[in-house]
Amino acid sequence: MPQITVDHSKEISFDRDGFALDLHHALVEIAAAKPEACKTQFRASQVTVFGYEDPVDLGHAVVHVTIGLLAGRTDETKARLTEAVLELLKKHVEDDGHATLHASAEVRDLDPSYRKFER
Repeated sequence: MPQITVDHSKEISFDRDGFALDLHHALVEIAAAKPEACKTQFRASQVTVFGYEDPVDLGHAVVHVTIGLLAGRTDETKARLTEAVLELLKKHVEDDGHATLHASAEVRDLDPSYRKFER
């Protein structure tokens, strides 16, 4: 914990390392996470379809960040964290000048059944 997943269109120019490190710092500061517990996975989508547009046109790109935390954070803390994520995306996703970027984030509580192991 936290479990962080970043789903994004493959076409975007994205400083993934810088984003993840800055996000881990924000998680420590805002949500009292332990640095060594922060884990981020990036999943580039092969195809992004927006509305009725032909995906070949590449007029839109998507980034969605999901953060799973152990229960106990207030709604205010979660909102501060999602706002921080959006600001970090503005910083780390390059504006290519022609595609519209649709960026979003959510913070959710991990299910009580969540378990993990390390080896």
